[in-house]
Amino acid sequence: MMQRMACFEKIAAARDGAIIVSTYTSAFEWHRVDPNPLNFVSVGAMGQASSHALGLAIGLADQKIIVLDGDGSLLMNLSTLTTIANAAPQNLIHFVVENGTYEANGGHPTPAQVKTDFAGMARAAGYAEAHSYEGLNQFAADLPDLLATPGPVFAALKVEAGDAPPLNYDYDWLHSADRRREFRAAVKPLLKG
Repeated sequence: MMQRMACFEKIAAARDGAIIVSTYTSAFEWHRVDPNPLNFVSVGAMGQASSHALGLAIGLADQKIIVLDGDGSLLMNLSTLTTIANAAPQNLIHFVVENGTYEANGGHPTPAQVKTDFAGMARAAGYAEAHSYEGLNQFAADLPDLLATPGPVFAALKVEAGDAPPLNYDYDWLHSADRRREFRAAVKPLLKG
């Protein structure tokens, strides 16, 4: 098992200007690791991070889009796997932080805690590639190829539940008009036409 923050640090180091879409606990942790105007926060829409990422991937086809989803979040919108696979955005990579809990809601276990193969589901849905990682060294070694491979690419990151240090859950900042304006200003130069 890996530590979520260690995985995020590896992704941040390899980000190279990508737009990051994150949700709930991952959003707060990601902001701690890599605060950036190109971070799109999908809090308040559990299950929708991958859908938001798909919209961005279609609208910004020349821009790498990385989604940091949670296993609990993905379970709330599994149909997004087939939608993404059929849209086939080559610029989308879908990371699922798999810890077997709804961590944002008190750490209750998900129904997929033991037997579910998220990478297998993505593969069956039609993702170009799907992988599952339990060790940080292998994930770090494969990350450059994951980011360079035409998508959609899926990677389940098996992490320990509750491994993050205490976070400042600043929902006012997350939902603020200033935060939305900051993201809009960062994305505007990426738009064509």
